Amino acid sequence: MNKTGKLVILPGDGIGPEVMTEVRKLIGWLEDNGDIAFDVQEDCIGGAAIDKYGVPLGDETLEKCRKADAVLLGAVGGPQWDKVDYDIRPEAGLLKLRKELDLFANLRPAIVFDALVDASTLKPEIVKGLDILIVRELTGGVYFGEPRGIEDLPNGERRGFNTQTYTTSEIHRIGRVAFELARKRGGKVCSCEKANVMESGKLWREEMTTLHKDYADIELSHMYADNCAMQLLRDPKQFDVIVTDNLFGDILSDEASMLTGSLGMLPSASLGAPGAPGLYEPVHGSAPDIAGQGKANPLATILSFAMALRYSFDRSDIATHIEKSAQSLLTKGLRTADVMADGCREIPTTAMGDALINELQITMKEAA
Repeated sequence: MNKTGKLVILPGDGIGPEVMTEVRKLIGWLEDNGDIAFDVQEDCIGGAAIDKYGVPLGDETLEKCRKADAVLLGAVGGPQWDKVDYDIRPEAGLLKLRKELDLFANLRPAIVFDALVDASTLKPEIVKGLDILIVRELTGGVYFGEPRGIEDLPNGERRGFNTQTYTTSEIHRIGRVAFELARKRGGKVCSCEKANVMESGKLWREEMTTLHKDYADIELSHMYADNCAMQLLRDPKQFDVIVTDNLFGDILSDEASMLTGSLGMLPSASLGAPGAPGLYEPVHGSAPDIAGQGKANPLATILSFAMALRYSFDRSDIATHIEKSAQSLLTKGLRTADVMADGCREIPTTAMGDALINELQITMKEAA
């Protein structure tokens, strides 16, 4: 059997190793039962890498990722690393990985599974059937702009400053990702910025309008980011694809994720230029308070692996089967402790992984 491609697994910290174990189990099952195989390497990132290498992302680890087709990440961070130097905090490893691989497009789906409608804090009629994709520019903007820093002023005060900056090429490349994805979805893109008060936002709106000439088949609208935040709560189903900058994308994607009722169900992807490795990770954090207790839901990480199958390995067929299997498990009322609800049956992390594989076996057999 030919190797499908190279996959680097970075379990990370907290519940990361637990949920990644279930992905490794799924990969093994797929290799034994499907026409697919992987060359898998595993390494450390975040706090685990600080403990092992003294830095949150080692040079050798980064080189492995460069040579891979996809990188699957668990989660990073935990209280035991709160007092390390700011430059080597666990999260710095993730930021460096995104930057070094030039992963400029972050894809954050916000999907409400029918079985989880009641878990949302919004009324069921507002969120039922919700399927939004937020495309966030990931390597530019205020998080990476220069100059930045904290300085002492002559009057005794201190000043912190960051620089928001974007170029035409940065806007166009993220815009193209959004338009191309909209062609495969509902055909609508909403571009969000603050063109009314920020020059970078004005440029963003102008360049998105210019780029839209190449995508006349797609409906383009513009919205101020603060209004978008309000509309996500008021009428989220008006959106299909939202494209926005690094800062606003960080905020809006987190808001949209809470419409679904659980961070524990949401995957994400960070993509670069064609041929570059993609980075796939669950939206949830490392949850150190439940680490090692078998309470963590592995489905977000498993669905992140499904995104890797779709975008990095060109196996949308298997990805769709995995997604349908996860939906079926929820419909049957299976839950881990972190997403438990009345009337459902609680099972541990490992049992959820096993149940997913059993459901996948049924789904693939029915589709054959």
